[in-house]
Amino acid sequence: MWNQKEELELFNRWWFDDSWYKTDKHISEWQNRKIKWLPEWLNEISLEPFSLNFVIGPRQVGKTTGIKLMIKQLIEKGVNENKIVYFDVGLVPTIENFKKLLSSLRNYEFIFLDEVTSVNDWWKVLRAYVDSGVFRNCAIVVTASASIKIKKHAELFPGRMGKGKIIEVLPLSFPQLVKVLYGSKKTESSKLRKVFGIYTKFGGFPLSINEGESAIAELIKSVEGEMAKLDLSIETASKIICSLLSKIPSALSYQSVAGDIGISYKTVEYYLEKLKGLYLLNTAYWKCNGKISFRKEKKIFFRDPFIYHAFSFWTGTKFLESALYEGIVQEHLYRKFGEIYYYRNRYEIDCIAGDMKVEVKAGKPHRKYPKNVLVLEEEELPWFLMELFEVE
Repeated sequence: MWNQKEELELFNRWWFDDSWYKTDKHISEWQNRKIKWLPEWLNEISLEPFSLNFVIGPRQVGKTTGIKLMIKQLIEKGVNENKIVYFDVGLVPTIENFKKLLSSLRNYEFIFLDEVTSVNDWWKVLRAYVDSGVFRNCAIVVTASASIKIKKHAELFPGRMGKGKIIEVLPLSFPQLVKVLYGSKKTESSKLRKVFGIYTKFGGFPLSINEGESAIAELIKSVEGEMAKLDLSIETASKIICSLLSKIPSALSYQSVAGDIGISYKTVEYYLEKLKGLYLLNTAYWKCNGKISFRKEKKIFFRDPFIYHAFSFWTGTKFLESALYEGIVQEHLYRKFGEIYYYRNRYEIDCIAGDMKVEVKAGKPHRKYPKNVLVLEEEELPWFLMELFEVE
């Protein structure tokens, strides 16, 4: 039988132990890392009443650690520790227990609900409690790993978020990694090359940056866990990823992937949508003169360099170096402009975003491109990525 009182005391040791953070799993691991940083996204969270914040991002990106660090900061600033409550909703067995949990939290000022999508229909219950006004003097922070679910459900809170925000937490970008390692985004050329070498191998996940390739097992384990939660076949997901790795950076169709595996293209589309929702990959559609085609072949890319390496290990499939470099540029342009497309006819443009057209030339034969297309050699990529975010 689920004992809510015991669970709450287990997760909120600051209520009775001033040195709780010394033995807290997440903070202890963060303190012991050689390379660590205070997440910038913590500054985006609104803690003024009433606020309902949604913090979303992939597994292993440090959402829970960030929340624990925020709790530590609040206590150090003098907030009454008995007004702060944290709970991992993944341990709540039923929707009825979730209702009881929310009812018991009404007297807290700062409420942190981790991995809330673990409970079906959680949003209905939370919305009802918000509408009732019992949390009008609270700041609530909800975290989740599945972007499609949380974004869809966040849209069902119109006018109910108060001063809160929807915050995406992603692995560090290349410029962010430079800042973490050297304290500034402005650094000398030799250091930029060195950091880019690190980034192309270990990406921007806290665990991979610190523990290198040993973090691969953790990322794969987390992906398999998410697949199981979504009632997806781990074997089918692995086969789809295997096919993708063998084809990218070339544009591809769902049918071509389906043909490799012997499943329907609708199944491929469904799995890719779920992988996209878990922040593992993204899609660049064909675009020309403002027209977008969702039916033409697509370019698929993974959203962090470390994902390429982890999935390559998981599936036993090698990927082209050009896919890695192109994916890095695609992801950074997507973060900058919120969109990413490509073009292919007589010639191909790998990346189209905002007013930029970029061809990543690494490993490709020389071609002629229109004057408005920026053609990047491999060695130019670090400077391009830095300049892309120089105003930030």
